[in-house]
Amino acid sequence: MTVTYTARVANARFGGFSQLLLLWRGSIYKLLWRELLCFLGLYMALSAAYRFVLAEGHKRYFEKLVIYCDQYASLIPVSFVLGFYVNLVVNRWWSQYLCMPLPDALMCIVSGTVHGRDERGRLYRRTLMRYAGLSAVLILRSVSTAVFKRFPTMDHVVEAGFMTREERKKFENLNSSYNKYWVPCVWFSNLAAQARREGRIRDNGALKLLLEELTVFRGKCAMLFHYDWISIPLVYTQVVTIAVYSYFLACVIGRQFLDPAQGYKDHNLDLFVPVFTLLQFFFYAGWLKVAEQLINPFGEDDDDFETNFLIDRNFQVSMLAVDEMYDDLAMLERDLYWDAAEARAPYTAATAFLRLQPSFQGSTFDITLAKEDMQFERPDGADVPLGEAHGDFLQRLLPVGPGTAAGSLLGRRLSLMRRKNSCVSEASTAASCAGTSALDGVAPECDCGDLLLDSGLREPEPEPHAGPEPPAPGPDAEPFTAVPMTAPRGPAPPWLPSPIGEEEENLA
Repeated sequence: MTVTYTARVANARFGGFSQLLLLWRGSIYKLLWRELLCFLGLYMALSAAYRFVLAEGHKRYFEKLVIYCDQYASLIPVSFVLGFYVNLVVNRWWSQYLCMPLPDALMCIVSGTVHGRDERGRLYRRTLMRYAGLSAVLILRSVSTAVFKRFPTMDHVVEAGFMTREERKKFENLNSSYNKYWVPCVWFSNLAAQARREGRIRDNGALKLLLEELTVFRGKCAMLFHYDWISIPLVYTQVVTIAVYSYFLACVIGRQFLDPAQGYKDHNLDLFVPVFTLLQFFFYAGWLKVAEQLINPFGEDDDDFETNFLIDRNFQVSMLAVDEMYDDLAMLERDLYWDAAEARAPYTAATAFLRLQPSFQGSTFDITLAKEDMQFERPDGADVPLGEAHGDFLQRLLPVGPGTAAGSLLGRRLSLMRRKNSCVSEASTAASCAGTSALDGVAPECDCGDLLLDSGLREPEPEPHAGPEPPAPGPDAEPFTAVPMTAPRGPAPPWLPSPIGEEEENLA
């Protein structure tokens, strides 16, 4: 069973992880104690031979060998190789757990889309979920040793109730040399299509939703198969293992304590137990053991996935969801906070202090500014309302002077736009009044639509030309062709935006 210690580290405190060091099941001590004893035994054997067995000449040669191994053992990149490898293994381990086929989403869709309280409707829903569970059992049986020991043959799968004998005949008669975990998913699709033809699934949208969720479920089964098939490249695993073992094989010799009387550099102390070398072995070899345990989480280690537990849980909850819980609703009634303007759940005495804490409004909510820094800057220091500053700035950009007709026309248009924008609320009121008057059969009394008539911004009519009249056309002149004018457009409805286009035509 998976070792869970989440509750032990729920709150950070002094020495919070220290209480985990005494756990045995799933611990590094349980994984590493054999390798640690082998390393320590080999180290002590060489130390005893150096001290009590070798002759003086042989001791000098052994001391040179110790210095050589200690000098060149650091060339082995243990940390670099091992760190990347363990990171890859941990990411792969978690990705495999995310690919575990869980029926929760599928059973909710089956319960909501496959209708019928009679026996046939119940048979449809239960069979659909049984097919999904059968597909999960077949793929887990292919990748997990614990599940295979539980269902070693197809007879065990039939006796467990995941498959009928008729279905087993169809399954075995299917001529395919590949893994056939996908066959129950095809049965699921065919049965869902039959339920649609019978009206148990009432529309194609519901059938589409059901088959899409089945595709997700089947995709997770396929990913488990591929994770089991495609391992981390063997050469990478071999490189990491050789690097760790060769490094500590060199440490067995290179970390020996030598006779201080010989005056070798960094050998001024003589001890029997290499404390820091043992710690280094514990860390590096333990790191390798972590990768060894996580590289295949479908075994029977302490921290491997509980696949048999998941099979039992998934089968039970899926049948409950589509059978006993189908169309089973509690009576609708008003909730406890029906008339409350601000609903808030109560707190216990142990959590009452949380109610006094203010809610988070944003990281800038508590920033304070000086009063002078909160004043808006007006252009050129002019003491004018802020709403007019932008329009006056545009007005100053216009050409000014006699004979600038285009500038005058544009200036009148800008003035008209400012006037119309200031009458937005009045136009909205006019639209409301017009709608109400139309319903009552009374003419509207709003006058915002006559803005052009009352604004005085229309361009004055040109005075009659006082000069000589143009000469009459000669006999060779082209005949004058009258161009029909379009009928004038009626007034725009009051609920439309400002008809700037019409007013520009009048201004032109």
